[in-house]
Amino acid sequence: MDLIQKIRVIEDFPKKGISFKDITTLLKDKEAYHYTIDTMVDICRKIGADVVVGPEARGFVLGAPVAYGLNTGFVLVRKPGKLPAETVSYEYDLEYGTDALEIHRDAIQPGQKVVIVDDLLATGGTALAVTRLVEKLGGIVAGILFAMELSYLNGRKTLEGYEVHSLIQYDK
Repeated sequence: MDLIQKIRVIEDFPKKGISFKDITTLLKDKEAYHYTIDTMVDICRKIGADVVVGPEARGFVLGAPVAYGLNTGFVLVRKPGKLPAETVSYEYDLEYGTDALEIHRDAIQPGQKVVIVDDLLATGGTALAVTRLVEKLGGIVAGILFAMELSYLNGRKTLEGYEVHSLIQYDK
């Protein structure tokens, strides 16, 4: 299936010069959504994982059904103050400022093999922050899987040393 045809591209959103890749059109197409999840599950099976981790919000939409398909648990990574129990944080740099993500302190057990699932690999900053959270808890990042990759932004370079997969690549 040609998933690129299922993704709406909106130019100059959220600001001029950005070519936004909108996966809501893929998600509402039951065949495309099922194909995406089934393909991600197949890739994750080959990687091997004890648990799937997904950052908010689109990582939930893809990661939770992947975890279900793998018969594993699913762990949420959220913005600060959104998780109710004790958390571990990781702060990272953005182009203009910083951001942070959190995970429950008891979400990953030492030695657990983790696959991180998200919708988009751009510069790799968010995915790297998620890897750092997993590793802080003693988890092993077995792989990172994205529905889409903006290969021209070189996010794989940020994630060097990790096994990275994407279903769709945009060259520009």
